[in-house]
Amino acid sequence: MSKITCFGEVLWDVFPTHKKIGGAPLNVALRLQSLNNDVIMISSVGDDERGRTLLNYISKHGVNTDYVQIHDKFKTGKVKVMLNDKGSASYDINFPRAWDNILVDDKSIDIVKKSDAFVFGSLVARNDVSKRTLFELLNHANYKIFDLNLRSPYYNKELLIQLMNKADFIKFNDDELYEVSGYLDSKYRSMEQNIHFISQKTNTKHICVTKGNHGAVLLYNDKFYYNSGYLIKVIDTVGAGDSFLGSLISQLLHKVNPQEAVDFACAVGAMVAQSAGANPVLLRSDIDAFINPY
Repeated sequence: MSKITCFGEVLWDVFPTHKKIGGAPLNVALRLQSLNNDVIMISSVGDDERGRTLLNYISKHGVNTDYVQIHDKFKTGKVKVMLNDKGSASYDINFPRAWDNILVDDKSIDIVKKSDAFVFGSLVARNDVSKRTLFELLNHANYKIFDLNLRSPYYNKELLIQLMNKADFIKFNDDELYEVSGYLDSKYRSMEQNIHFISQKTNTKHICVTKGNHGAVLLYNDKFYYNSGYLIKVIDTVGAGDSFLGSLISQLLHKVNPQEAVDFACAVGAMVAQSAGANPVLLRSDIDAFINPY
């Protein structure tokens, strides 16, 4: 069992007809916990009903909430989610919210030091308070996993380069890869060339790029691993990339062969995309049957 700390936004995804608990680092945390890891969430919620419900949900699903702060000046996070006719999502993210104001303390630093891995994204750095906390915790993390999860207008070139330079593992989607390659003045066109380019520029040996329904590419210790995706009917893509990342991290930290790890992660991401909401319950037996149906 690996001990993993996730840092960043916890919030409510508000769809046209319903609402669901979400936030990329929380989605990653919940998937990691479902795969029998010891998971801690560092974040902040408001002193309100949405915050209390969110805390109860996280705790009920086995993620440690001792490091989720309760803020009396800012409300619990909320995001308006719009889905197009293909199930792809766009987001309207309220600001400021409690998770924009996560404070650093000795307790959080201590748990990060004791964790095997530390997962973070770029969105939490949109406000100076949480940004300062993130950079302080990165100074104490053992294995730093950066999920870009770009949400315009809440990032810039300088921030992304800083965070990539601190990371041991970087996860992009394909659009993010080419956007960031442009920031770094890459002259390459192919995905593999740009992955190698970013790996060399940031001294990061572990990079993964998701390609939607076309699977993923993983660079792990100078070798590429591929999965071409699974044929599914997409319901919505919310949280699919987060569950992919949580599954991949879990497998790699448990020393599973990287090819098996990326196959497993792509299967989990696909199963989430063919379900409603970011965090459907997926049994290990169902995942195995999905990968090997015959």
